[in-house]
Amino acid sequence: MSSLQAPSAVVMIRPHHFCSNPETKGDNAFQTLANTSATATAAQALAEFDGAVEALRGAGVTVHVFDDTGTETPDSVFPNNWFSTHAGGHVAVYPMFAKNRRKERRWDVIELLKRDYRVQDVIDYSGLEQDGLSLEGTGAMVLDHIGRIAYTVKSNRADPVLLERFCTHFNFEPMVFEAKDEADRDVYHTNVLMGIGTEYALICLDMIVDPARRAEVAARLEETGRRVIDLTPGQIASFAGNALELTGRKRLLALSSTALAALRPDQISVIEQSVELLPLTIPTIETAGGSVRCMLAGIHLSPRERKTA
Repeated sequence: MSSLQAPSAVVMIRPHHFCSNPETKGDNAFQTLANTSATATAAQALAEFDGAVEALRGAGVTVHVFDDTGTETPDSVFPNNWFSTHAGGHVAVYPMFAKNRRKERRWDVIELLKRDYRVQDVIDYSGLEQDGLSLEGTGAMVLDHIGRIAYTVKSNRADPVLLERFCTHFNFEPMVFEAKDEADRDVYHTNVLMGIGTEYALICLDMIVDPARRAEVAARLEETGRRVIDLTPGQIASFAGNALELTGRKRLLALSSTALAALRPDQISVIEQSVELLPLTIPTIETAGGSVRCMLAGIHLSPRERKTA
């Protein structure tokens, strides 16, 4: 049941002062303005977050929760952008595009990983922000941990030189492509466009600009033994691609209620052949332009054995 692609533990950051980030609205077409007061919005987001944690833990997923009580990090609820973990004990820390997102990095998270899991090394790319470079983790890259491919949409959130460096360090093959939405806007993060499970892949092939590259991406996904579930641009707008496969008591796909409502019965049927669907209700958090996958920083590390007295 367990899978290299589907971690059994995640890190989540509880947002006490949630709001849509003004510094990222310029290139994140998924952001929407909330119609409620800032206080009410923050309270709703907090309740949605706690409900998501409860649902994940109820499904048998280990959830490490850290509180963010500051007011300078509106996107802290999306920690998958600033670090990632990898089998063999490897951790990457990433440079962020928006200046206020750089404040999301917190070393108490890394210390927890070192304490509870086997960490061999931490490769910190964040200093490259001073050179104007960014690579926003598993937002910018959708990683096939089995096939060792880093699917990456061209954007200002994924510097090509830094992507090559990451792929060399972590043994991935970069697969880069251009993607645009129906309004001809560049897709800013790859993980809104696609999500890779153990036996299937969610992706909107129509949003890949170059037809030849579109065919290559589909072929690579199929070569790794996955059924390609081709999403529509409308489904992507409902965050149907922003999902993460996890291992709890069963293997499951965590996605938002918005995303699940956008999927067709035939698509759901294919997914349910290998996983159980776990919808999380987070409509307020989604106004910030990210969904369930963005909220979950998967832990692909081996846990340390607990010492007994």
